[in-house]
Amino acid sequence: MSPTNIIIASLLIPIIGAVLIWIVGRQPNVRETVTIITSVLLFSSVVQVLPNISNGGRPELLLLNVAPGLQVAFQIEPLGMLFALIASFLWIVNSLYSIGYMRGNKEPRQTQFYIAFAVALSATMGIAFAGNLFTLFIFYEVLTLSTYPLVAHHGDSKARTGGRIYLITLLGTSVLFFIPAILWTFSLAGTLDFRPGGILSGKADSITTGFLLALFAFGIGKAALMPFHRWLPSAMVAPTPVSALLHAVAVVKAGAFTILKVSIYIFGSEHLLSTGASEWLVYLATFSVLAASIIALTKDNLKARLAYSTISQLGYIVLGAAIATPLALVGAGMHILMHAFGKITLFFVAGAIHTATHKTEVSQLNGIGRAMPFTMGAFFIGALSIIGLPPLGGAWSKMYIALGGMDGGYWFVLAALMISSLLNIAYLMPIVIRAFFRPVDKENNSTELAEINNEFNHTLRNRLAEAPWFCVIPLCFTAVACFILFFAPDAVEQLLNGMLERPL
Repeated sequence: MSPTNIIIASLLIPIIGAVLIWIVGRQPNVRETVTIITSVLLFSSVVQVLPNISNGGRPELLLLNVAPGLQVAFQIEPLGMLFALIASFLWIVNSLYSIGYMRGNKEPRQTQFYIAFAVALSATMGIAFAGNLFTLFIFYEVLTLSTYPLVAHHGDSKARTGGRIYLITLLGTSVLFFIPAILWTFSLAGTLDFRPGGILSGKADSITTGFLLALFAFGIGKAALMPFHRWLPSAMVAPTPVSALLHAVAVVKAGAFTILKVSIYIFGSEHLLSTGASEWLVYLATFSVLAASIIALTKDNLKARLAYSTISQLGYIVLGAAIATPLALVGAGMHILMHAFGKITLFFVAGAIHTATHKTEVSQLNGIGRAMPFTMGAFFIGALSIIGLPPLGGAWSKMYIALGGMDGGYWFVLAALMISSLLNIAYLMPIVIRAFFRPVDKENNSTELAEINNEFNHTLRNRLAEAPWFCVIPLCFTAVACFILFFAPDAVEQLLNGMLERPL
């Protein structure tokens, strides 16, 4: 398949899958088989173009001329290639997990769930392969609208409230900030194309660049940069596979990806460095990293704690984009990958715990690791990757961002990242300690679970109280992937070097 056809296939495969899911929706086994086959086909298509991009190719596709200078067009470049690979691959894993979770919890409207998921992945591919800001904006908004039914999936008052906050915040930031930023960029540059080195160099002074960067930073609400972050904890009313989609596969990663892509291909890293226009964003992103981690410490609800963890981790990516040195930009791109696998593991675990025990609070997890050793073992690994300890993948991306900060003269970034890692330990490791080293709290655990933890003369099968294996196997897989990624930084760096004005 030619690279141009791969672009078309990447957009159409999830849509065709959504139609087929709707057709066979009354047959759960067939419906879920279609979902898995569709996700595998999408990843198989995307991965075919990787050698071309690695060798310097930049396949393009012009789909539609809307008006002079406004085109629906696509181009595959290294950063978009990485994002598309992450999203399409994790869709396979998330689809398998969804089978165990949705059936185990007897969730309603499962066909609607799988359809919306497929449409969201099509929008994600459009964002990843967008050749200009106009195209990216179209698919960015399609992603917002297609994920709203997933956030409000349960249909109760909490789900409706969470869905409203989600929709109002993301659409509101787009209308107030993102659209004006796009229009201002077009008036300055005469184009919205993504170009190596950016399109604003020589066309915007430092003050203009700083204001324009602020519009983009706050307008791209999916990046959850403070103070426009509250939609993310509110969206945790959704089923856990949706939370995984929001945090690891598509939504927040689409936001962080967009900020990084705008920094590189609209402003240009050299332009940001020469004007110093992004310095304020370095400080704001650092504040977001630390403040969100401190808030996470106060949350007893497991998904809420993980949500604020995500806000903090997204700050790393924005921080790398704002620092704008080659090392920081590669670190930011690398963190999109490393955080995706670490955080999806943690959310998978939260869902598995809910499915097996119906527990949602950290204070309820005493002794649960002895009944769910695979699940909580995976949580331990994912947590270490989020913290940034070797030999887990998260260590590399944090190191690159820290080195990039020092390279740009921001020595305080190193201290901030060290404090952030300590805060990560403070809000993640107590969960592991509770799970494996605290005695079962009979007030917070069922009699059955207490018996499982205490009666060690039973067989292994009788002693374990894991969630359905369709939940457990994916979370174990993503945990192992956190190890594997530790040994792959060179491959990721080599791919991302293609997006830099000054390669490493």
